[in-house]
Amino acid sequence: MPGAGDAPSDRLRERAGGSTLKLWLVMDADRWIVTGLLVAVVFLTLTGIGYLLPAAEVAIRSSDSVETLFQALLTATITGVTLVLTLNQLVLSQELGAAGDQRERMEESMAFREDVADAVGTPVSPARPAQFLRALVQVAGTRAQDLRDAVGVDAPSDARTADGDLQAAVEDLTDSLLGNADAVAEGLDDARFGEFDVIASALDFNYSWKIFTARRIHERHGEGLDEETRTALEQLIDTLELFGPAREHFKTLYFQWDLIDLSRRILVISIPALVVSVSMVAFFDAPLHAPAVAGVETLVPIVAAATTVALAPFLLLGAYVVRIATVTKHTLSIGPFILRETDDVAEVEWEQ
Repeated sequence: MPGAGDAPSDRLRERAGGSTLKLWLVMDADRWIVTGLLVAVVFLTLTGIGYLLPAAEVAIRSSDSVETLFQALLTATITGVTLVLTLNQLVLSQELGAAGDQRERMEESMAFREDVADAVGTPVSPARPAQFLRALVQVAGTRAQDLRDAVGVDAPSDARTADGDLQAAVEDLTDSLLGNADAVAEGLDDARFGEFDVIASALDFNYSWKIFTARRIHERHGEGLDEETRTALEQLIDTLELFGPAREHFKTLYFQWDLIDLSRRILVISIPALVVSVSMVAFFDAPLHAPAVAGVETLVPIVAAATTVALAPFLLLGAYVVRIATVTKHTLSIGPFILRETDDVAEVEWEQ
């Protein structure tokens, strides 16, 4: 049976691999900051290429490349913004429905909330998403401690009565779960829905592996468990199984929230992009442009800046899509399905 060292890391950043800076950019950073960085990179790259190529300014002045470029960007901006808004509306239209459909959704939601309320031992489950997930995580920690006590993991070695393999498996599971639950609960303490903090903290609770491990313990040692240990183990599994659909539900709501923000921001940022593109096509005359600042020609940076502004809606879209895609990639499965290669190796070891 694999030990704790074979289990994947609880933190998504460690499971995902890659540098801390990269993960901060694609997930944690504000999307305006990421868009600003992309804008700066595009502008500096275009300007650098323009000055490094001696014939760049001559080519701009002697051809209609600027007009052709911004005509294409103008068309792409109008088409792209229209498509983004249309797709967003299609996604959000899933929230619309007849009264019967909405009532069914309401009943299913209330039934799930009642199940969670029973699990956390309160008359009513928390209303705020962060506190809802936090309550489940804390109860999972409490159930893990109950299981630990039932097996006697913390008892002196001469007072232990449970099977040694069972105690080792429970100790590995509960050590990981208790530390993970405390860290995630702390992260959710001040988190607000609408910000990425709620989803980021929820992603750090590696419930899939814990369900897999707990169910394997139940499968291997179920017949030899006393009533107290069996009850504690089954309650822990039930709590972990509630966390999965709760996290996926709030992840879906967050994606919809993000798409609404994206629609609004795309509309705002597309206005200057359209104005600049139209101005460059209708009013800018590259052959007649001659101003220089401190002896440096300004034609290249002006074209580079205008191009960057025209591309800004697509850079903003990219900043949002990369985070949604990254989160989706790491939450493709629900329940005890492990999609990472390192975990497959550990699962083979379980079968031995």
